[in-house]
Amino acid sequence: MSEELIPETPEQETEENAAAEPIKQRKNGLYPGVSDELAENMKSGWADTELHGLEPIAQAEHTAARRAALSARFPGERLVIPAGNLKTRSNDTEYAFRASTEYAYLTGDRTQDGVLVLEPTGDSGHQATIYLLPRSNRENGEFWLDGQGELWVGRRHSLAEAEQLLGIPAKDVREIAAALTEATGPVRNVRGHDASIEAALTDKVTAERDEELRVYLSEARLVKDAFEIAELQKACDATARGFEDVVRSLDKAEATSERFIEGTFFLRARIEGNDIGYGSICAAGPHATTLHWVRNDGAVRSGDLLLLDAGVETNELYTADVTRTLPINGTFSPLQREIYDAVYEAQEAGIAAVKPGATFRDFHDASQRVLAEKLVAWGLLGDLSVDKVLELGLQRRWTLHGTGHMLGMDVHDCAVARTEAYVDGILEPGVCLTVEPGLYFQADDLTVPEEYRGIGVRIEDDILVTEDGNRNLSDQLPRRADEVEAWMAQLKG
Repeated sequence: MSEELIPETPEQETEENAAAEPIKQRKNGLYPGVSDELAENMKSGWADTELHGLEPIAQAEHTAARRAALSARFPGERLVIPAGNLKTRSNDTEYAFRASTEYAYLTGDRTQDGVLVLEPTGDSGHQATIYLLPRSNRENGEFWLDGQGELWVGRRHSLAEAEQLLGIPAKDVREIAAALTEATGPVRNVRGHDASIEAALTDKVTAERDEELRVYLSEARLVKDAFEIAELQKACDATARGFEDVVRSLDKAEATSERFIEGTFFLRARIEGNDIGYGSICAAGPHATTLHWVRNDGAVRSGDLLLLDAGVETNELYTADVTRTLPINGTFSPLQREIYDAVYEAQEAGIAAVKPGATFRDFHDASQRVLAEKLVAWGLLGDLSVDKVLELGLQRRWTLHGTGHMLGMDVHDCAVARTEAYVDGILEPGVCLTVEPGLYFQADDLTVPEEYRGIGVRIEDDILVTEDGNRNLSDQLPRRADEVEAWMAQLKG
């Protein structure tokens, strides 16, 4: 990574001031400054690259409908939804930027520093404006001297181009803080993404009112529209291909570590999407009993199971969330298969319970009952009845987690929705959730026979509620034990 010209990034300024103020140089840059001649040379000789006649992005119609619903919910109030800023990883390097879910959901834009503002037009209705960074300034050298100048990080859309693509009037985001400081009337802001916006609104908002906005935007995503469903299917399709890639490369993983599996899946995510939707869990052997094993630095051994929990995030930021537990050598041992079949049976019961009019808890309860029955049958809970086990929650020593969650732009989507709308809510067409029961026998669990210890199994699929039941968006991947073995044998050749 070259560093010679990148200076310390200046504070954001208005476009007028940006042309007048010099760009601050890096402390230890190799060049002591910029000569007048070089500065003048860099101002000219560049082709006009403005794009014209751009078509709106694919989801523009849907984002407009989402903004209209938001406008109707909060009449007469100014609404501020930031994308967020770059976050420092170390010194002068940043993490890859990922726009806030609320901002991307309402705009379709995914660029850093953006802010969507809905200005009330009276007692009802709003005028939406998106505030973005314009093209880099060439008069003051920003485009080639600033750390985020276009010569260094790439061209960004002009404000006119952004308007065509997003269907929203666009303004320079460097003007937004001053404008918000002078704003009057009720204001709500989605907090936690942009400190400069929060500073500008510090005396105009309350935590309670801002939380109401965040909760509304979380609940608005409970039911997916047609665009979102198509994106989730795309994510699942790509994820299935990523799992196939992993199976084909298991011999290389055995020669290295779980990181080979992680890297293999990541390659698919970057080829077909934006990124992975969450840290991939590539858990071999006893690591499969750790729910969020993301270190992925352990050995991959023939005879053990691999629990792979991973999802591709599409370029529009919708993620899959799929888990398969695979015999590394291609064949389940008798005990592995017995435990696997128990989890499969529990998942089948859970998926069958997903339908319009059911409660969100129904699929969890159905899966947990099957697992409790198995644990009782295996003699792990003494002479207690299944009903008593479930009443006391004793099965949770080995089932550990809830059986699923909402899925969408976040892997755990709609996370701040009210309990009555989510966990205690009623399923309806367009809801997408995961069904993912599991059994986990820790390596140091002395309450189970020794041969159980270190075995972890989870099977997870992404389920869409339809008008007449449900659709498994990730059914490209086999689930039954015999089908898993046949699939692996075919892929390995």
